[in-house]
Amino acid sequence: MHNNKVFVRNCVPILRKRALENRKFIQVVAGPRQVGKTTAVDQAFVDLGIPTLYASADEATLKDRIWIEQQWVAARRLAKEGPNGAVLVLDEIQKIPNWSETLKTYWDQDTRSQLPLKVFVLGSAPLLIEKGTADSLAGRFEVIPVTHWFFSEMREAFNLSLEEFLFFGGYPGSASLMQDESRWRSFICNSLVETTISRDILTMVRVDKPALLRQLLHLACNYSGQILSYEKMLGQLHDDFPNHFSKKI
Repeated sequence: MHNNKVFVRNCVPILRKRALENRKFIQVVAGPRQVGKTTAVDQAFVDLGIPTLYASADEATLKDRIWIEQQWVAARRLAKEGPNGAVLVLDEIQKIPNWSETLKTYWDQDTRSQLPLKVFVLGSAPLLIEKGTADSLAGRFEVIPVTHWFFSEMREAFNLSLEEFLFFGGYPGSASLMQDESRWRSFICNSLVETTISRDILTMVRVDKPALLRQLLHLACNYSGQILSYEKMLGQLHDDFPNHFSKKI
């Protein structure tokens, strides 16, 4: 099922073109986890001919707006040294508190000084990215969506049949696990579903009963494509959480 061919998605030429053109907007590379955003950027910027600084907030050490400032200052030095400016790539930007306000400050400073520093930000939490850009970066950004892989891409890269694609979906990171369905399910639940709940949803809104939210999501997945009565849903949730759930809600 899996082959060793290096697959290049359609977004790669777009990323490369935006990096080579004159500075216009902050480029927001947004999409779900495990679809190859960082890989696409790496492929696009190979032999770019422009100094590039890549930094990721997805490290163990705590990051804040000072981290963005440090990367930006270093990228500014690169932009001043070369005739074609430089490129700054900030990965997993949504993990930095108030990231959009910080980007706005430095971007506007460079605009006033006409510094040719081009900025790409990557994010794996589309809702958080959308909120950040809408709040502070209006008129200053373009979105380059990197979606789940299409059937044609999964077929070419991993030899998936249509039936396999409909069942397993367009996640290239889990393609090597498809022969072991239980292992594949564990990866999807722990690395994708649980991460989305704990890092995205619970970060955006207050949830008084997160365990109940998780069970509701699993219930919806188990009954996907089926008609599920409200009473049956309440009954099953009540059975699972008798001490934390009330049918009166």
